[in-house]
Amino acid sequence: MQMLRSIVYAVAFYLVTLVMLVGGSWLLVSPRSWAMAGLRLHGQICTWLLAVICGTRLEVRGHENLPNGACLVVSKHQSTWDTFALIPLFRDPAVVLKAELKWIPFYGWFCQKFEHILVERARAAASLKKMVADAKDRAAIGREIVIFPEGTRMRPGAPPDYKPGYVALYEGLQLPCVPVALDSGLFWPRRQWMRYPGTIVVEFLEPIPPGLPRKEFRRTIEAQIEQACDRLMAEALAAPMPPPKPKATEAVA
Repeated sequence: MQMLRSIVYAVAFYLVTLVMLVGGSWLLVSPRSWAMAGLRLHGQICTWLLAVICGTRLEVRGHENLPNGACLVVSKHQSTWDTFALIPLFRDPAVVLKAELKWIPFYGWFCQKFEHILVERARAAASLKKMVADAKDRAAIGREIVIFPEGTRMRPGAPPDYKPGYVALYEGLQLPCVPVALDSGLFWPRRQWMRYPGTIVVEFLEPIPPGLPRKEFRRTIEAQIEQACDRLMAEALAAPMPPPKPKATEAVA
């Protein structure tokens, strides 16, 4: 029965996404704020449908830790769910994404309309400089700069693999940095149709002030995120009806 619900949700998810991308294409020539409102609406609809169809709800903890102005947000990334469900939790996020996405019809066009931060991963040094410059531009108007530091979805409990881009942003922006932990990969596993019932928890941890030495910042944020994710996973697996425990041998995406 849960597999059937998961398939129904997948159909609904892709249908809603297609309708909003194509039907909302007029937003490409509208003010950016209108397009961002459409992006938030997409996230809200798809999160609501997941709860209604699959019984997979959302709980947000520590949202008060998110500053009212510009900040750097460094978030764990375990699932496709993160790419849409986190958006409505911010005021005006600018997400760091790989530049190849801009070539996807409609989706890529909207990524540019949203003025997300597109990074050419093949040109490491030059890309880091441009990423920081673009992030400063977005932060100057009060936007949150959101980055998934591992650059890809990671299985819950997998050894972390943080890339240096988030450190460059921390040093370049000189803004408070909010770590984000979550357990979405337990309920929306990668490369699977199944969507497990339960409650996905997103936790905003206490902001890290700007100005810490590079090694101290990296050590602090990685420890905080990984420890919080482990705690959330243990909590979810101890629930009366827990999701399946991830396989220890499963590779990352």
